[in-house]
Amino acid sequence: VQLQASGGGLVQAGGSLRLSCAASGRTFGTYVRAWFRQAPGKEREFVAAITWIGGTTKYADSVKGRFTISRDNAKNTVYLQMNSLKPEDTAVYFCAARSSGLNTSTRSYDNWGQGTQVTVSS
Repeated sequence: VQLQASGGGLVQAGGSLRLSCAASGRTFGTYVRAWFRQAPGKEREFVAAITWIGGTTKYADSVKGRFTISRDNAKNTVYLQMNSLKPEDTAVYFCAARSSGLNTSTRSYDNWGQGTQVTVSS
């Protein structure tokens, strides 16, 4: 499966952005889609995940109430709506996929897209 992330950019603190992750190719078996992020000098961390069937979601505590993950089955695309952005949200955001389970570990995901840069200015 190929994952293509887009939608990053520069925004002021308090602003919003929506990221998209479109999947193509052999998508069968990729029933969990997730977003991770990696800030300069830091490890990649979990942001949010969603099950393709049922739409169950899971969020990192740092983004709960501000970010919303959703999916469009027809377009095979996952979105990350980011509101009330803070400078500490600045990072490269990656989308990922795995077969099952809302796992938060990077090691459990074997399909990754390229990153999209999100920069939040204060």
